[in-house]
Amino acid sequence: MDAAEISRSPNSGAMTFVQSEVFSRTFREGMGLVEETANYLDGDGRDAAKSLSRSAALSYAGASMRLTTQLMQIASWLLVLRAVREGDMSVTEASDDKYRLGSRERASADLISGELPKKLLALIDGAGQLYDRILRLDGDLFRAKTGEAPGRDAAAQQRALLDAFGGGRR
Repeated sequence: MDAAEISRSPNSGAMTFVQSEVFSRTFREGMGLVEETANYLDGDGRDAAKSLSRSAALSYAGASMRLTTQLMQIASWLLVLRAVREGDMSVTEASDDKYRLGSRERASADLISGELPKKLLALIDGAGQLYDRILRLDGDLFRAKTGEAPGRDAAAQQRALLDAFGGGRR
């Protein structure tokens, strides 16, 4: 597929995005957050959990499992789009429903408690914000699959990217 075919394709937004610096930064941010969280949960987080009350320790366990699941979904989405960028997967394959993100499970009220480590709460917040941005991007890039017409021109695609990352005008 040459550049002219890509620009006429309904999937051109995804092809443009995976080649962009925005995708590269998002990929680095997502994978960095996965690594930071893994290091925390296997190190300082494990130590911090030992000093929690029984109810806070249960909350910590549930929160860390939800966080890990959310980060696995983020990493999977990013790796699928990297496969598109590298030519290992087509946009059509990547647009399959099995690669779409679902709406995010919101943190329960028990996370607001002052007993959970601040670092865990910060990781949960960071992952939630990243997930929400990626969920918006996922919808913008693959909405043609659900029957909605994606923006066809480059300016509309750039506005969608800016909006997804909070840089658009309100």
